[in-house]
This record gives sequence, C-alpha cells and structure tokens, in this order.
Amino acid sequence: MKLTDEEKAMLAGEMGEAKRWAIDHQIKVGGMFDAPDLVPVSQAHMMADPESLGEAGGDFLEDMVAKGARVAIPMITDPRGVDLNHYRPLGQSEEMATLERRMIAACEKMGILMTNTCVNYQTIMPPVLGDHVAYGDTGVVIYSNSICGARSNFEGGPSALAAGLTGRTPRYGLHLDENRQATRRFVVREQPKELTDWGVLGALVGKLAGSYWAVPVIEGLEVVPTSDEAKHMGAAMASFGSTPLFHMAGITPEAQTLADVGGDKLPAEEITKADLDALRAGFGAKGDKIDVVVFAAPQLSIVEMQALAAQCAGKTFKSAVIVCTSPQVYPDATRMGLIDVIEGTGAKVLEGTCFYNQYAREIGEANGWTRLLSNSAKIVNIISGYGYTPALASMDRCVASAVAGEIV
Repeated sequence: MKLTDEEKAMLAGEMGEAKRWAIDHQIKVGGMFDAPDLVPVSQAHMMADPESLGEAGGDFLEDMVAKGARVAIPMITDPRGVDLNHYRPLGQSEEMATLERRMIAACEKMGILMTNTCVNYQTIMPPVLGDHVAYGDTGVVIYSNSICGARSNFEGGPSALAAGLTGRTPRYGLHLDENRQATRRFVVREQPKELTDWGVLGALVGKLAGSYWAVPVIEGLEVVPTSDEAKHMGAAMASFGSTPLFHMAGITPEAQTLADVGGDKLPAEEITKADLDALRAGFGAKGDKIDVVVFAAPQLSIVEMQALAAQCAGKTFKSAVIVCTSPQVYPDATRMGLIDVIEGTGAKVLEGTCFYNQYAREIGEANGWTRLLSNSAKIVNIISGYGYTPALASMDRCVASAVAGEIV
C-alpha cells in the first residue's frame, strides 16, 4: 500500500501509539481488499453500544485513551445500548448501565461527539455528493451512499475508530468509481404508498440482490421518496441483503439516467405486488397476539414523531409500546408536546437508543415479551435472533393493534 510521508510517520509511531495502532489496522484491512492507498475522509461514525463491545470492548477503549488517542476529524456515534434515564423500568441491569457509562467517558476523552444516532444524515451533518466518509451503521452507510451520493464502506467498530484517529480509510469498495456501477436492474410494478411499503420494497430488493458487492438500480417509481421513506427503504435493503448502495433511476444523484450507472446494459427483473405481498406474509397475521409494539430501526425523525403523536392522541395502549428517537429530535418533540401525547397512551419514548441493540433479548425476558410488532421492515428481519416472533404493519395499524393487544 502506498503511504504518504505523514502516514509513514504514523506507522513509525512518531505521532503516538494510538495512531500507530490505527494506521496499522487500516493497512491490514486495506491489504485484505487490495486497496492501493488510503483516502482522506471528512467524518467518521462508530457503532459502540455496550452489548456489541462487552467488557473487552470497554477495556479496549479505555486503553486507547491511556495511549493518548484523540480523533483527527469530526467523529460521531451510533445509538447507545442504554438510555440512562429509563433503563431500570425496561429491565436493564446496573451492570449494563455501568458499562455504558464507561464507554461514553472513554469516547468523550477521545473527542468523539456523542450524537447517539443512526439518522445523522437527517440530524447532524449530511455528507455531500462525492464526499468520502467512514461510517459504521448499515442504514447510515446505504442512505449516505445512495441518497447523498457520498462514499463509504461498512466500517466495523475498530475500523471506524481508526478512521477517526487518522482521518483516512483504505481506498477500496465503494470509494472506487467502478464499484458504484449497477449490477442488478429491478423494475417496480407496484408503487409504495407509505413508510412500511418503502421498507418492504427495500427488503425485497436486498433479498434478491443478496450480496454486499451487488448494486441494485431501481426504475419504475412514479414518486420521489421522502427522506423518511428512503430511510426505511435503505435500512431494510441493508438488513435483508447487506447492501451498501442502490440507485433509483432519475432520482438518486449518481443515476439521473439509467445509463449513468450502466443499468441500460442489464436485464430487467420485475417486482410485482405478488412479490411484495409474499414477503409481508412471513411477518404476522390479523388476530395474532402482540406483547410489544416497537417504533425504531431507524430512529424516528421529527416528522415521524408528529405522525405517530397524531395517531396516538386520545388512545390507551393494551400492549407495551417502545419508541426510539435521536437526542437531536427528542428535545424538539418535547417542546412541541409530541412526547407527552405519545407517552399519554402508556408508551415509552427512549432517547439515543435503538431497540435491537439495547439488550433486546434481556428486555424481552424481563418483561415476558415474545411477540413484537413494528412498522420497520429492518427490525422484523433482525429481531427473531433475539427471541421474538416478529410481525410487520403500517404505523396506523401498529397503533390500532397496540390498543387492541392483537394485530388488527
């Protein structure tokens, strides 16, 4: 790998042990993917929840602090695993909270901004077309690549931290022009109408594409998705297919025409109403009992919070309801009275967490929850691995089901 003089100095330890570790890690990752060099990045985003890191991860972060680690570029964080204001009623333990506090303290000492969000492209500083970044969360990566036209691979936790410390990342994968061309072409024959429809479309495209290296291009859409619709679509696609980039012909910045991404040379594969209905059929049916309804994955925007509050007004929930939003949205939603309306139903709004990475199994066991309903196609794909039987419905059906205690 070709290194600049500054990078050689990092590797030699001239800029401290933390940067030496970071660039050594990046050289090893880059070597695995035949990266020719390192590319400067403007931002880094790291997943560092305590459930993922554990005690060993906490020790590692504290060791990096002891070695003088300090980020070189703006670096932000994904959702936390514990909302420190609300963890006991959920059934989370003091040990979980203590580990969370340790990780927060270590990150802050390194100069990491504790944004605690998976929707930073809506709330912090969206990357721009052609911007090289180093992002960890799959939903963040696919939105930033596809909708913003920025450039990022899925960065594991250590790789994201290394990028924050060096201001660089290995130049491979989606940092290269040739890997951003379409490899599959899908023609939509059934138009999405609301958030969950967009999530189901993304889920099916991801499932059909089925590879990190596949780049779908989608045509036939008659409307431009809103930011929230694109968010749900991308998050589901990344969940079902490990997909980090997709194009929408005539909509996304790199695919103003099908030919821009080579889609005109690919055979067209149709996506019909029957295909979408078949995917939905695997996630719950009317009359199924519901223990908990979850609005999360990704965290809710202020627009989604407003829509949910309008659905919740004057209702009382029979099922438990958990809502996860970002620390940037939460104070706005509080000021606007949306939190009071939502929690007036008996629901709980959590700040800076996301349900599936906050010890979901332990929370379920503590509360006796096994049957989960959500309007997020991403979370219903993930959550069965935590001991739940998932079901999928639109936001309004989720609210009505929470009132009834069963899917309506």
